[in-house]
Amino acid sequence: MVNEQYGLNDKPKLSKMIVFGLQWLAVAIPFIIIIGNVASGGQANIPYLQKIFLLVGVLILIQIFWGHRLPLIMGPSAVLLIAILTSSNQGIGNINSSIMIGGLILSLLAVTGLFKHVKKLFTPLVIIVVLILISFSMTPIIISLISSGNLAISVYNFLFSLIFIMVIFTAHTFLKGMWKSTLTLSALFSGTIIYYILFGSYNTLNLKLSFIGIPQSIIGPLSIPDIGVFTAFLVSFLALAINDLSSMESVGTVLKADKMEKRVKNGVTITGLGNFASGLFGVIGPVNYSISHGLIAATGMASRFTFIPTAIALLILAFSPMAIGIMSDIPSPVIGVILLYILTTQIGASLLRVVENDGLKTIDDGMIIALPVILGTSIAFLPSEVVYKLPEIIRPVLANGFVMGTLIVIILEHLRHIKRHASEK
Repeated sequence: MVNEQYGLNDKPKLSKMIVFGLQWLAVAIPFIIIIGNVASGGQANIPYLQKIFLLVGVLILIQIFWGHRLPLIMGPSAVLLIAILTSSNQGIGNINSSIMIGGLILSLLAVTGLFKHVKKLFTPLVIIVVLILISFSMTPIIISLISSGNLAISVYNFLFSLIFIMVIFTAHTFLKGMWKSTLTLSALFSGTIIYYILFGSYNTLNLKLSFIGIPQSIIGPLSIPDIGVFTAFLVSFLALAINDLSSMESVGTVLKADKMEKRVKNGVTITGLGNFASGLFGVIGPVNYSISHGLIAATGMASRFTFIPTAIALLILAFSPMAIGIMSDIPSPVIGVILLYILTTQIGASLLRVVENDGLKTIDDGMIIALPVILGTSIAFLPSEVVYKLPEIIRPVLANGFVMGTLIVIILEHLRHIKRHASEK
């Protein structure tokens, strides 16, 4: 158990709440900015980011008081980011509607208790593959980000990215505690400053944005979802649900929280409703992050009430286009490198799960992990001319490396269980 200075339901003094709330804010901002920028098309879409800040701030407050009531940070889901990128040609209305319906289904599964049956699909080995697939499926977008620009510029961007990622991992090796937990934020700002010093071209337009303003076009475009797009998002929501569940259970177990079944039920319900609202507003949906455990262990602060200042700060930022514009004016190579760092930590977590769950006992276990990962990654790199020759109705599924890899590992894993049960009779 974490040797916390403050327990789950302890209320620190206001000064400490603010300090630790700012630490959680430092963890949340890079995820919102990085994933939000990529999800909105690679450009600093200020209204899009404003709506994410607003939704995450509101959802954190709901979660700590009426949801899971655990010290968990929330942010945009990398799983949904993959689905959005692979379905972008199908229309934004299609994507938004699929997120809305997927979030509603997730909430209904949690409320009715049916979610416990869905969990059976996700064995430890399947969860390991899903975590690896999230990272590998993002490889094409990372390559695009770190090599953006014309030929001459792309070479400099690649060299900058190569050096920058080594600097980040060196810092990761030597930093401890809060400094290590907030490395993404410091890398975000320091990388941006260094890039502009080296290559120039800072966007001064962000300084001309209004200091205070409400997000434009609160409701996003909606349409009747295409069956292929909806199927891809449905599989993605299954993975999101397991990610959400794992985050709650890991922190709840470490803090020895009571009534975990109720906490998980309420937490997943709120996450589902948050995704419903995200689809309605036309932005990427949220999930609870498992990285929360690391900051709790580093700081000894396990009080859920420290998230109140975090949520308030996110809500304040949501109504400041200038503040978000300045924070989001990040060069593509910096975005790509930090995304690479975040996804690498996820692969590390998945490999740790292999060890902890004794997930590799035979060559067959290794093959069940390897085939979906290799095939999913290969699909992610399919040439566009091949993708567009696929039947349009099933293209969002067949051309989505993450979805196909997830479906394949579920099939392979449960075929093995069927064989095992048959041999025991």
